[in-house]
Amino acid sequence: MKSEFNLSFLGRDLSSSIVVFLVALPLCLGISLVSDAPLLSGIIAGIVGGIVVGSASGSRLGVSGPAAGLAVIVADAIHDIGSFEVFLAAVVLAGVIQIVLGFIGAGKVAFYFPSSVIKGMLAAIGISIFLKQIPHAIGVDKDPEGDFKFFQADGETTFSELLNFENYVPGALLVGLICLAILIFWETKFIKNNKVLSLIPGPLLAVLAGVSLNSVYPVDMLISKEHLVSLPVFDSFSEVSAELIHPKLAYFAKFKVIKTAIVIAIIASLETLLSAEATDRLDPNKNITPTNRELKAQGLGNIVSGLIGGIPVTQVIVRSSANVQAGGRTKLATIIHGFLLLTAVLLIPVVMNKIPLAALAAILLVIGYKLAKPSMFKRLYREGQDQFIPFVVTIIAVLFTDLLVGILIGLLVGIGYVLFTNFRSAIRSEKIGNHTILHFKKDVFFYNRAELMKVFSSLQKGDEITLDGTKVDFIDHDIFLAIQDFKTSAPEKGIKVNVIDITRKKITFINQAEETTELK
Repeated sequence: MKSEFNLSFLGRDLSSSIVVFLVALPLCLGISLVSDAPLLSGIIAGIVGGIVVGSASGSRLGVSGPAAGLAVIVADAIHDIGSFEVFLAAVVLAGVIQIVLGFIGAGKVAFYFPSSVIKGMLAAIGISIFLKQIPHAIGVDKDPEGDFKFFQADGETTFSELLNFENYVPGALLVGLICLAILIFWETKFIKNNKVLSLIPGPLLAVLAGVSLNSVYPVDMLISKEHLVSLPVFDSFSEVSAELIHPKLAYFAKFKVIKTAIVIAIIASLETLLSAEATDRLDPNKNITPTNRELKAQGLGNIVSGLIGGIPVTQVIVRSSANVQAGGRTKLATIIHGFLLLTAVLLIPVVMNKIPLAALAAILLVIGYKLAKPSMFKRLYREGQDQFIPFVVTIIAVLFTDLLVGILIGLLVGIGYVLFTNFRSAIRSEKIGNHTILHFKKDVFFYNRAELMKVFSSLQKGDEITLDGTKVDFIDHDIFLAIQDFKTSAPEKGIKVNVIDITRKKITFINQAEETTELK
């Protein structure tokens, strides 16, 4: 196994960390805004997610920070508890719960989600990112970065906001188009095969181009402050320290704090495990995240984040996928991005506040497209309905609700499709004259009883039925009883019953070896 800190990949990781930093910066600010939390709390969570969780995690490419999926929960909890300081106590307690979950092995939950649902989640996130960033790319910024729900905080929906083109900002539109062109050009073979140009991160070049363009615009084209990055500006380190909010730990035992902590721990853990699974699927080297260790790392992150005034952290798929696509190879990319966030807040907030949101939107448009490439839809369609239908349903559900609700809907559809497929294929009958042969396939459950009873009720006096269980692995107890009852009553009805036993598979179909016959 390669080292988690392989310095031979330092160049790639450094380049990737810059991309992740540029993606994470507006998301940290936007999510704190949507969460009705102090603006600095989102940046703190991003820094902790990069440095603390990144160091403790076993995930090579996963990136942690504040998550849009928790925004509404955080906002409601802050209002319900009535104090941000008391809410922070719940964040610390949630971290403790996550560490306990990691020790008891709860991380294995991640492996129970079908691949079609995980792929659907990735595609849905890609489509959502793409649609959500179009308004930012043209200067229509009514909803904050990080608001990935269908129904937005500004009263718009994902689709309705796309109709607000009449309010576009010419300067932002030009920046968005030029930055997008740079990013697309940087994906060509000409750049990738050039030893010098390939070392320059395309997103960094796009951001620099956006800042430069806005600085030379005529007055009537200048991009206004509300369409630029908005970091809090501090005059000294002591001022930063004074802005940090600390939890009121004495409120640990309060019912509302405990309830909030449990909800945050469960939702944050589930979102982390889903993101880890999805990131592993994107990883070209196919590394596998140790999920229990990941829960412990997230727990540690939430304890630290809560103690210094940050909102909850989870592993997040947008930043993780940006890391994968930017060429990150080890945990260093995640950790360095955390230090870049810290540097931006402490040393260069004035410089960062000159970055147009349209430039960052262009980066996210490319990431969104890569997550939802048409080739993925074609591949899932070729793999069959059992893969394609849960995939599409997950996409639709995520787009019209949110990440976790959409995933659960996709999971239910996936399970339902498996049950339906098994229902149709578990029992197959064929009839030769008055002889009916009933073939049982692999697993036969209680919901197959209706079909079984239909066959039994169709038999007349003088008929013969053979129950072929040679291919069965499991028979539900209700099915077993139905067969046993029919076998008992069959002689009175003049029906001959043959059963092929499968005891050689160590599964008893029915104990009547003395009457077993073999099919020719």
